[in-house]
Amino acid sequence: MEALAQFFSTPVGLLVAAVILIAIVAVIALAVRSKPKRPKETVEQVEQAPTSPPPEPVETETVVEEVEEVEEVVPELEKPEAVRSRMQRLRARMASSGGIGAALLAVFARGELSASDWEEIEDTLLMADVGLGPTDEIMERLRQEARIRGGLDSGSAREVLHDELLNLVGPDMDRSLNLNPMTTTRGEIGPAAVLVVGVNGTGKTTTVGKMARLLRAEDKKVVLGAADTFRAAASEQLETWGARVGVPVVSTDRDGGDPASVAFDAVKVAIETESDVVIVDTAGRLQTKSALMDELGKIRRVMEKQVPVAEVLLVLDATTGQNGMKQAQVFAEAVGITGIVLTKLDGSAKGGIVIAVQKELGVPVKLVGLGEGPDDLAPFDPTGFVDAIVGQ
Repeated sequence: MEALAQFFSTPVGLLVAAVILIAIVAVIALAVRSKPKRPKETVEQVEQAPTSPPPEPVETETVVEEVEEVEEVVPELEKPEAVRSRMQRLRARMASSGGIGAALLAVFARGELSASDWEEIEDTLLMADVGLGPTDEIMERLRQEARIRGGLDSGSAREVLHDELLNLVGPDMDRSLNLNPMTTTRGEIGPAAVLVVGVNGTGKTTTVGKMARLLRAEDKKVVLGAADTFRAAASEQLETWGARVGVPVVSTDRDGGDPASVAFDAVKVAIETESDVVIVDTAGRLQTKSALMDELGKIRRVMEKQVPVAEVLLVLDATTGQNGMKQAQVFAEAVGITGIVLTKLDGSAKGGIVIAVQKELGVPVKLVGLGEGPDDLAPFDPTGFVDAIVGQ
């Protein structure tokens, strides 16, 4: 190594070292020149390109879920039967069921009447719940006509019975419902307020629902009040009836709630909605007579804080006979009654209750029901009633 170092330190060694260095530089330069270069435009494209090239669009099947358009189902309102049609249909039903007249005329068809025949006639009237007083009047009239005419055949007996029954039923009594607009305590025009009372089991709540249909048939705007808060199903019944003909029902969600509050709210809603009539259903099963009187009296007073009560209707089951009379007396004492609604008046056995209840209470039968159908309620027609039961 020392000898090599001494050689490169000589002039000849320096020259050799320079030649070797020049050769090395020449080889490196040649190698660099022989390396291929990337085209300029390609570099520019790469520099301008994003670091992560966007993914190529992939065709995907677009799945559209077909959702069936569900329209809100609004139940179609029922159209109640017209009043005139109801009366004709109920009269025909009464006439086809026989009745007081059929039983009596069968006796007169025997010819000359014996003492036992007269007793049978009297028993028939009493069993039909005509009442003792009215029965005596009818018997006296029949005996009198028999004496004058020298006997009564079927035709004469039918004529006498028709006249006497019609007289006792009272064709001149005002049987129209007082549904004229009333003046509220604020001096505004308000609805006719109707309070419906009666023992549970007589069809009271159902009758209220049927009354709503009857009034809707006359294009009246009606509101119902479910003030029978002691029977859980009462408000549900009314809501079902009301929904069928588009009549709103005011009720409470609390069992045993204050019925007077419900009645007050029902009247308030009727005034606010400018309704024609508000009908309030009430409870009929309280523990004592005094409790019943207090409750009904309170309901009426609360209603009249807004509008006078136009009608107080008592619902009676015609088939209960004299028991129904006792019920009627209790309610008559509890709250002033302006009219009677007789349900299940089929004209066959208990038709005489019309005469008895009117005579006892001094108020007219205004509405009658003869069946379970929703439109089996109609204004009471005394002439049609008598015609039907005596077969004219």
